[in-house]
Amino acid sequence: EGLVTAEEERHGVGRPRLVYFLTEKGIERFPKYYLKLTSRLLNQLKATLPQDTVQKMMRELADKLAEDYPQNGKNSTGVSEKLAVLKEVLAQEGFSIDWEKQPDGTYVINEISCPYYHISHEHPELCLLDQSLISSLLGMPVEQVTCVLHGDKVCSYVVQDDKTL
Repeated sequence: EGLVTAEEERHGVGRPRLVYFLTEKGIERFPKYYLKLTSRLLNQLKATLPQDTVQKMMRELADKLAEDYPQNGKNSTGVSEKLAVLKEVLAQEGFSIDWEKQPDGTYVINEISCPYYHISHEHPELCLLDQSLISSLLGMPVEQVTCVLHGDKVCSYVVQDDKTL
């Protein structure tokens, strides 16, 4: 199942023995407390800094995250090409998205899964991180039109048609 790997270890005379290690996939099966730590860090930031500073930090974090992906959609020519690149990049960050072109020429991006889903209930400013990341990766503004935190089935964003850019 790819949970364990083994390496030979020599220890003098005789057959080498096998030493077993958990793979990254195996480590992920153990309990983690990332959510608690993340929530505590965000609580501390929000208690220490003004709200506009926290929001600015989310936008800057999204920009820095986008810089990690030189293949981002900014260099693509059309919106559909940019969205194809966006889908690949966001998958590497734990998102699952789909998108469709509307009759009015706009594109709707639907977040099927979000890696911040659990923590965003307590810290909705993470939605700003999502929106800013998508905008930064595309190199164009996006507008959030639905949000799971408001009772919608998915978070959705609208991007304008190529002709209006």
